[in-house]
Amino acid sequence: MFKDKYGNSLSLKAAIPKIFDRLGNYWLDLVLLKLTLTGNIPFWSLRRFVYSLFGLKIGQGSYIHLWARFYNPANIEIGVDTHVGDNCFLDGRNKIKIGNHVDIASQVLIYNEEHNVHSEKFEATSGPVEIGDYVFIGPRVIVLPGVKIGRGAVVAAGAVVTHDVSENSIVGGVPAKEIGVRKVKDLNYRLGRARLFQ
Repeated sequence: MFKDKYGNSLSLKAAIPKIFDRLGNYWLDLVLLKLTLTGNIPFWSLRRFVYSLFGLKIGQGSYIHLWARFYNPANIEIGVDTHVGDNCFLDGRNKIKIGNHVDIASQVLIYNEEHNVHSEKFEATSGPVEIGDYVFIGPRVIVLPGVKIGRGAVVAAGAVVTHDVSENSIVGGVPAKEIGVRKVKDLNYRLGRARLFQ
């Protein structure tokens, strides 16, 4: 009577956990819809309040601009004085830790789960992402699971970060490789306030 996604027959005992898993996924889809709609609210203080209800941890003076998307904000921690640009995607199916004074430009995608393309069952693999203090991530960058970006690093626009990035290094390309070193070592700036309706 019951079948799995491969068409194999399942007993009722084997089907019940799958049914509850499916119902849980429907609930998660509704939560994600609410979060997506929250990203359209033009007032940061109201967006911040709703995000915090769903478990997102965000430090003082930090902002997430309009139209951000998440899978699970409860696994996301953002430090103080950090800006996340518009249309960014922060996965959250594993831990994402973003430091202080971090500037993440528009349309950046930070994933911490992906499919194993070498697996017969195409199952997911997962790894936390950590972004150090004073990092700048340019527009349309993609950060893949398990990556650590060191303090003061710069990721050039359009890069795909597949491996750790060392402190103060400048990386770019697909996959991202070191293309320079940041000249300023004593980083102590503040990003300040975002625009009112961003």
